[in-house]
Amino acid sequence: MRKRLIASVSQHASVPSEAWLDVESAAVVEVTSEDTAYPIESALLVGEKRGWRAAKPGSQTIRLIFDEPQNLRRIWLVFDESETRRTQEFLLRWSVDAGHSFRDIVRQQWNFSPPETVREVEDYTVELSDVRVLELIIVPDKTGGEAHASLESLRLA
Repeated sequence: MRKRLIASVSQHASVPSEAWLDVESAAVVEVTSEDTAYPIESALLVGEKRGWRAAKPGSQTIRLIFDEPQNLRRIWLVFDESETRRTQEFLLRWSVDAGHSFRDIVRQQWNFSPPETVREVEDYTVELSDVRVLELIIVPDKTGGEAHASLESLRLA
């Protein structure tokens, strides 16, 4: 896994069957921080179960920089929070010009209320051509609390 550090939904969804993109060989991954026990590859590689977690609280960015332009038709995200009641916001966006400009795919908020609401699953059908950069920005707590961003799974097809 190549990576760099940079300064409505079912509660029990399983991974849908799909020919997922091999992110490990297709992209460089940049993250603002990562907990060593929950590295970013744990959220990106098929078969991993732990997911990613930020090492510090506050807004976090996960950026995939593709070696070759990608055509994406599906983006599948899973967030899990079983401990802290909070409102999370995320922005998913893409770029065709290596990150000089971005186009938003979705900006969404979700209320985690453990133990009842602990899982957010998002499954987007898209038609994105020549994607050079895909970026996920997570604000784990809109109130500015000390929550750490986390991502159980990110799959692309």
